[in-house]
Amino acid sequence: MAEKPVLLTKEGLAKLEKELAELTTVRRVEVAERIRQSKELASAQNNAEYDDAKNEQAFVEGRILTIETMVKDASIIDEEKAHRASKVQIGSTVSVVGADKKTQQFTIVGAPEADPKEGKISHESPVGLALLGKRVGDEVKVNAPKGALRFTVTKIS
Repeated sequence: MAEKPVLLTKEGLAKLEKELAELTTVRRVEVAERIRQSKELASAQNNAEYDDAKNEQAFVEGRILTIETMVKDASIIDEEKAHRASKVQIGSTVSVVGADKKTQQFTIVGAPEADPKEGKISHESPVGLALLGKRVGDEVKVNAPKGALRFTVTKIS
């Protein structure tokens, strides 16, 4: 059964590929060396070091598998098309004004790239879902944990 496509920008795919290279060529080797060293010093005191290294190895290998799957199933977002669109779509950067008259800007991205601190929100998030398909001037209502939020779309780029 085919996996669900992982929506990524070109930049997001490059970041994942860089992280994968780092994990497979550097971190994997470092963890293997830690395991080897803790085995050589096998005493009751160093069992914790060995256990810690094995746990880190499991994390690294799990992350490698996760990234490999995301890269394999990646579907690149057409950012140029999104920037020219009259409706909000994945890859669009959207400016909105809230009820408090504050302007916010969001870039709609795939879930693996979401980083709210940088203004990148997932197309699967409540705000991202509410914005998809909207045009300049449309009002958006989002039910958030802290209550209902209202935005008006002011710009799509």
